[in-house]
Amino acid sequence: MRIVASDVHVAAVGDSITAGSPWDDDPAIGWPAAAAAADPRLRFAVRAVYGKRTDEIAAWLDEVAAGADVLVVQGGINDIAQGRPVADAAASLGAMVGRGHGLGLRVAVANVLPWNNGWPRAEARIRELNALIAALGVPVLPFHETLEDPERPGRMREEWTSDGDHPSVEGYRRPGELAFRLP
Repeated sequence: MRIVASDVHVAAVGDSITAGSPWDDDPAIGWPAAAAAADPRLRFAVRAVYGKRTDEIAAWLDEVAAGADVLVVQGGINDIAQGRPVADAAASLGAMVGRGHGLGLRVAVANVLPWNNGWPRAEARIRELNALIAALGVPVLPFHETLEDPERPGRMREEWTSDGDHPSVEGYRRPGELAFRLP
């Protein structure tokens, strides 16, 4: 592969949503793969692991950001699932935004997806965290809005989820093609 001057190197850090779970071992599945397929200028470096909270994701930022032009931060659902305060998750995301800016990167944050298996108990906390993400002062990738079923607010359409926790292959394609925009 020849990299040309117009290539944009994107560092993506996150949890299972960025990893493409449950297909973590297949780099062709996930929103970064769909974004790269939609825009061939994009070159992704991804560091993402199932079950990680935002404070754990932050530990990988410098490693994955080396040589990047853009940083995309995604996370927060595991903080909610593990009972961590939403304000702490937002603070971790905000610190990663600050670190990305400190490295001279353009930065965007993906908001938290609808969670079918967590509905309705986690719905208010997801919306609260998404409001705090919107207040971080950087572009927000609207993953929640892209995957939310308009007929069942707070949940993904059945065909857009593989297990009620993660997107299906089609579900990953949607935010990669429709919600990902370079900041």
